[in-house]
Amino acid sequence: MSQALIELRKVAVHFGKTVALSGVDLAIQPGERIALVGANGSGKTTLLRALTGLLPLQQGQRALPSGRLNAAMLFQKPFLLRLSVANNLRVALWLAGVPVAERFDRTEQALQRVGLAALAQRPARDLSGGQQQRLALARAWARQPQVLFLDEPTASLDPSAKREVETLVQDFAEAGMTVVMSTHNLGQAKRLAQRVLYLDTGRLAVDLPVGAFFDPQARHAGAAFLKGELAWA
Repeated sequence: MSQALIELRKVAVHFGKTVALSGVDLAIQPGERIALVGANGSGKTTLLRALTGLLPLQQGQRALPSGRLNAAMLFQKPFLLRLSVANNLRVALWLAGVPVAERFDRTEQALQRVGLAALAQRPARDLSGGQQQRLALARAWARQPQVLFLDEPTASLDPSAKREVETLVQDFAEAGMTVVMSTHNLGQAKRLAQRVLYLDTGRLAVDLPVGAFFDPQARHAGAAFLKGELAWA
């Protein structure tokens, strides 16, 4: 097995008296496609933020065995600047330290990749919800990250826009990008993931290949959740 990109060791995160994560051990390998599933409040978003380093840990350790990590995170509702579509990408690349000579080429390539090249000069905030999420994906892809983290990326989109975003995520993964995504859409987890992590009240209760997780005969800790016997909220 290759060296892990990220490791969490006995990680705990608290918000006041609320335990958001408890005793999480996890390693993310290069090229993996991972779906985080579980009820509302189970810790999916907190785990994503712990993996990215955005949250302080009350216990445990986040380790980068390779020494450094180039990662991007996509939120359910992307934050877009009051600039054109193209300039949203160029600013992101500038903040990432990309040389000016590369910014225009990477911007053009990224917008072509997500089908927004014709809208390059349109104000980003005038785009539809699906187009905004595709722009956020372009902004992430342009940074050439090793790992793409996605937090419910299609939750507020219509079916057509969901398919477009899923196709892009699939394309990125097939090109070698590691993808870690939280989702309430179990069909989406089946379509996009190779590995499923099931969280239950802050604990990583199940870590299985996608086929084993969704096996109708499975008796793991997430089986009742799959059958609808556990509440979503």
